[in-house]
This record gives sequence, C-alpha cells and structure tokens, in this order.
Amino acid sequence: MTDAAPETRRGNAGEVFLAFLRLGLTSFGGPIAHLGFFRTEFVERRRWIDERGYGELVALSQFLPGPSSSQVGFALGLLRAGPLGALAAFSAFTLPSAILLVLFAFGVSWFDGPLAQGALSGLLVVAVAIVAQAVVGMARTLTPDLRRALIAVGALVLVVVVPGSLGQIVAILAGGAAGMLLCRATPDAAVEPATFRVPRWAGVVALSTCAILLTGLPILAALVRSPAVALLDAFTRAGALVFGGGHVVLPLLEAEVVAPGWVGSDDFLAGYAAAQAVPGPLFTFAGYLGALAEPGPGGVAGAALALVGVFLPGFLLLVGVLPFWDALRRRPGAQGFIRGASAAVVGILAAALYDPVFTTAIVDGPTFALAVTAFVLLVVAKAPPWAVVLLGAVAGVLVGLG
Repeated sequence: MTDAAPETRRGNAGEVFLAFLRLGLTSFGGPIAHLGFFRTEFVERRRWIDERGYGELVALSQFLPGPSSSQVGFALGLLRAGPLGALAAFSAFTLPSAILLVLFAFGVSWFDGPLAQGALSGLLVVAVAIVAQAVVGMARTLTPDLRRALIAVGALVLVVVVPGSLGQIVAILAGGAAGMLLCRATPDAAVEPATFRVPRWAGVVALSTCAILLTGLPILAALVRSPAVALLDAFTRAGALVFGGGHVVLPLLEAEVVAPGWVGSDDFLAGYAAAQAVPGPLFTFAGYLGALAEPGPGGVAGAALALVGVFLPGFLLLVGVLPFWDALRRRPGAQGFIRGASAAVVGILAAALYDPVFTTAIVDGPTFALAVTAFVLLVVAKAPPWAVVLLGAVAGVLVGLG
C-alpha cells in the first residue's frame, strides 16, 4: 500500500546493507530502472518513506550533480539508519557491479556468448515493467488532480524536445514554478515530510569539503606530480560535473582518461559494453577505468581511487543540501513548488520509460509479451521483484536460443 504511513522506527546499518545488497545484485536497466526498484522496495514493501517524500527525493537528486540513483539510495540509507546506513546502502548497492567490472579489467569476461546476451536482454525487458510500475504508482499519488497531471505532461513534452540532463533540470524548475501558481492550497499540505536529521554544521562541512576537493586536487596534482593524485583529481572532476548520472557521465570520463592516453579507446568501449551487462550503478564503470589507467596505481588500488573520486562529490553535495532542504520544504511558500516539481518527476520518468528504456529493450513481439507478463506479475500478482528478475533472465535465454 503506497498510501500507508511510513515506518517511524529507526533501523540499523546491517538491515540497510542486506536490503541494498539484494538490489545491487538484481537491479539491471540503468538509473531510471533503479529508481523503480527503490520505489518498489522502500516505498511499497518496506515503507521506509512515503510516495511524496520519495518523489521529493528524486526531484532533489535531479538538481544535484552526481549519480542520481545512487544519491537516492544513499539518502534512503541515511534516513533509515543515519550515516552508517548511508555508507551501508552505498557499499551494498555498488560493490557487486564494481567487483565484476574490476574482474573484467583483469581479463575475466562472463559477458560474451548467446546465453549471457539472452539473459541481459531479458533483464532489460524486466526493467521496462519495473519503470512502468513506478510511473503508474507515483502518478496516483503525485498527480492526483488535473493541474498536476498537466504539469507532468508538460514535463514529458519538455524532456522529449530538450533531451539530456538540461531538459530534466528545466522541466523540474518549470514544474516547480507552475506548482507555485497552481498547487499552493491542496489537501496534502499538512503531510509531514521525512526528516534526514542532518545538522546544519554537517551540511556546511560537507559543502566545504567538496569545494576544497574540487579546487585543491588540481593544485595538488600539479605540485606533487603523483599518478594517484592525478587519477583521483580526474575522476572527482568527472563526478562533480555530471547531472542526472548514468550515461551522461560517459563523455566526461572519456575526456578524462581516453583523451590524455590513460586508457585506450578500445578498452574504454569494451568496458562500457561490460557495464551494460552488470546490475547496479553505471558509475562503477569508473572502477574498471581506474584499474586500467596509466598513470595511476592500477589494479584494485586504482579502481578504489576512481570509485571514491567519481561518487564522493555527489554524496557531499547531497549531505550539504539536505539540512537546508529539510528546513525549506516546511515553509508554506515552498509547498507548491515541491508539488509541481514532484509532478514533473512523474513526467520525466514517463518519458524515460519510452526512451531509452522501452526503445532499447522491446525489439519484437516476444520481448513485448515478456514485458507485459512481468508488469502483470509485479502489479497484479504482487510477485517480488527478485523473482520477476530471475524469470526475465531465464525467459531471455530461452528466447535467444529459440
């Protein structure tokens, strides 16, 4: 029940780790699909946050640079179990794909052949059903009236006309502005939002640390001429400049490691292809590049530096903004903006459901039939997502062999 009140008790880091580890092993399909998996697990099943709070969190992640789905997961862990919960959520969701891609950098490949490709095709089809379920469920709560439904449609049109992260940011801003005009006095105004319990001093420290890293690392890299510092600087810069996460980071990573000759273009493309075949955040592609990059320590140490660099700025910005966000969204004047921005998120997800999720995965009649079957299992039969993911992989192999 998505309209039920969220749980009020606090959890522990172990609980958060196990919940996100399962998602880290089964969440295929990219950042939009990850948001669908998170909603199913933490809004519907575990009720750690309600639908409105989740919509606000997704909207906030679209504003900030960094890996959007990982930022949402980090915030959910923070909400449930504090700082240790945030670290547990990040580690569990990220480690499976990071380990697989680092192994791939060492020459271990499990991503070739008809069986692997068939399973990947089936997993991408299941992602269509997961995102469709999320769009339908969020629309019920975040666009309950004509005004907010029209805001969602407007956002959808805008991101279709202006693709990429720019269109998403403009759509959320426009949705918020429309919400301030049209949605200031709606019945949900009294709903108490989720509180992340981040003190303002911690937010200031996080923002200051992010600023120091972005300004200090280039200077330090030029002074000490250390390959490790140069590697950390390159990936920190890439992680701090990308909005929306996912595939948007690829040109930035290519500019940082291929252009200077740290990683060959063939190796870069091979790693990108492998990153499509693993669950979890696409930003873990940085671990593969860090393991191969020259200069740099290479291997596991290089992978660790690259992963820290690409994820850290987005998390610092999130922690820095959250205490001010908590205070701001309680003001009456901000409520209309939040409702409009949350409605715009529904439109953005609906647009992404078509392209790239649907257009990538649904290539013929059998894949369409599998997507409909997965959707019915999730929505009507209330089947657990992990079971539907497993079914999709097996069905994809069978379709590929047929």
